[in-house]
Amino acid sequence: MNMEEGEKYGYVRVSSRDQNVERQIIAMVELGVPKQNIYVDKQSGKDFNRPQYKKMLHTVKPNDLICIKSIDRLGRNYAEILEQWKVITKDKLVDLYVIDMPLLDTRKEKNLLGRFIGDLVLSLLSYVAENERNNIRQRQAEGIAAAKARGVRFGRQPKLLPDNFYEVCQQWKLKKISLSEAAKRCDMPQTTFFVKARECKDNDIE
Repeated sequence: MNMEEGEKYGYVRVSSRDQNVERQIIAMVELGVPKQNIYVDKQSGKDFNRPQYKKMLHTVKPNDLICIKSIDRLGRNYAEILEQWKVITKDKLVDLYVIDMPLLDTRKEKNLLGRFIGDLVLSLLSYVAENERNNIRQRQAEGIAAAKARGVRFGRQPKLLPDNFYEVCQQWKLKKISLSEAAKRCDMPQTTFFVKARECKDNDIE
């Protein structure tokens, strides 16, 4: 390895634990990033409070290279992406390469014009990434509101009461059976039966 070159690192992020990271890892390996130098976080990109990202920043040295698949893998917050880009390239003196956007490669054109173009493209893409995230949230909210207007219910559906509930409830209210016996006949916990029975009006069980 050329003495002027540093180690290659890869940063991979997905938003949840059940998402596949293989595609991003393959892209890193194809660039020659050693597998032991690939850091993976499985959590939201809303901020940079991520253990593997922090560990990578602590590990890299000047002239090293960090590769990411796309700018939104680094993060989704416009201001914080720009701040972290500055931390990596100017404070840590580490190069960054965005695989899906070759213009964002700080190894190229290290003169003033090159830095200006790179910073300009980064600002634009960071804004687009955050704007798209906001648009997705807005579309989701609008979709939920429209569904609710159509009568669609969200969340856990309430469990149906057993067929014999009202009959047993009446017997309990008339003190013909105990609370424990009533709950047993309805195959319900005593607390649940008590709460549901208290919610019932007398005309519901007549």
